[in-house]
Amino acid sequence: MATEACDASVSVRVTVALRPACVAPLTTSSHSALPLPMCRGSVGQLFCTVQGQQGQTREQETPPDFFYFSDFERHNAEIAAFHLDKILDFRRVPPVAGRLVNMTREIRDVTRDKKLWRTFFISPANNVCFYGECSYYCSTEHALCGKPDQIEGSLAAFLPDLNLAKRKTWRNPWRRSYHKRKKAEWEVDPDYCDEVKQTPPYDRGTRLLDVMDMTVFDFLMGNMDRHHYETFEKFGNDTFIIHLDNGRGFGKHSHDELSILVPLSQCCRVRKSTYQRLQLLAKEDYRLSALMEESLLQDRLSPVLIQPHLQAMDRRLQVVLQVLAGCIEKEGYANVVEEDLVRDTATHRSPGHR
Repeated sequence: MATEACDASVSVRVTVALRPACVAPLTTSSHSALPLPMCRGSVGQLFCTVQGQQGQTREQETPPDFFYFSDFERHNAEIAAFHLDKILDFRRVPPVAGRLVNMTREIRDVTRDKKLWRTFFISPANNVCFYGECSYYCSTEHALCGKPDQIEGSLAAFLPDLNLAKRKTWRNPWRRSYHKRKKAEWEVDPDYCDEVKQTPPYDRGTRLLDVMDMTVFDFLMGNMDRHHYETFEKFGNDTFIIHLDNGRGFGKHSHDELSILVPLSQCCRVRKSTYQRLQLLAKEDYRLSALMEESLLQDRLSPVLIQPHLQAMDRRLQVVLQVLAGCIEKEGYANVVEEDLVRDTATHRSPGHR
């Protein structure tokens, strides 16, 4: 599902078919990942992000000295992102669910790739481990280990094959520099959005509003790693952004990264449906944290998020509404809130809809 590889020292990604018969690895060139497509007899494919070998627990936050591009990839973040996207009524994250993966039965014993098979070993603690093939971080020191061979993972539904539904990758206008010292243009130019608004595909249609939705989505879960995004090519600019690759969300519940909200504060644009949904989720009867907690109870790895992360979403929601209130005060409601409910009122569901 995801378009970029992840750091194998923290997590590894494998695909798990519904009827697996063989496993073959795909070697990546950077930030190693281990996609393992299951073949023969499969009736569908899933994309699995498994818990990292460093054994990061739900309670641990991203270390304060980590750069955003060095952060952990979290299987529980992928799960929580799907539920958050659904509650926000964006519905742009492919279905994701958690489960325990048996590394022996579901990976080692079914692979036909000798190179992958040779990376499996039994650790001194008698746990099954493996590290796969990649450019770096693939060694016994950075292996993924089960307990003894069970490991948590998030399974995401594959998007349609590219032969059926081609996708286009776009550079996020508010992409970070991915450099230890350099800043991106948007970080130093407060009028940066004016330039974006004159640049295709943001100069017409709903693409800019889609980016604003994505901005709110990322801020609520603390995801700083939105460097690119994808759309379905067939529909041109008359389409929507697919919210893929959310594993670096929910890293810090004690810190709200305000720079994630810069696109919203610079552009001061939002869909009316999004604005009303955010206002509703701030009310006690539809509190975002409560709805997330209830929704996540359905997952097999529940509890997916600890309480501080749920509470952080309520706090961040208030920040988003404050930014929008400032925009409306400065530019006027009609210039900030884009009407999109005239024809679609009947299709929008309440946040408690299942």
